[in-house]
Amino acid sequence: MTLEPKKLDVTDRVVGKVKNGAIELYLDNDRIGAISLPEGSEFKLEHHFEIDQQKIYQNVYVPGQDEPRYTDCDEGGWC
Repeated sequence: MTLEPKKLDVTDRVVGKVKNGAIELYLDNDRIGAISLPEGSEFKLEHHFEIDQQKIYQNVYVPGQDEPRYTDCDEGGWC
């Protein structure tokens, strides 16, 4: 049996991670390359995402701290 070279289209499986001024490319868990970002590159993100010092953050709403007067209630609902 002989092995023949063949190209596989893996484009839809490649993901990128921002790291050290570049976008590192991964296929599954294997690093396959990188794209260098020019100095001053601009990222265009959806409104609830932002970039700060090469990190991407998602702005979300989380439950606030319960007010102490509502935390000392008994099982019957008496506070």
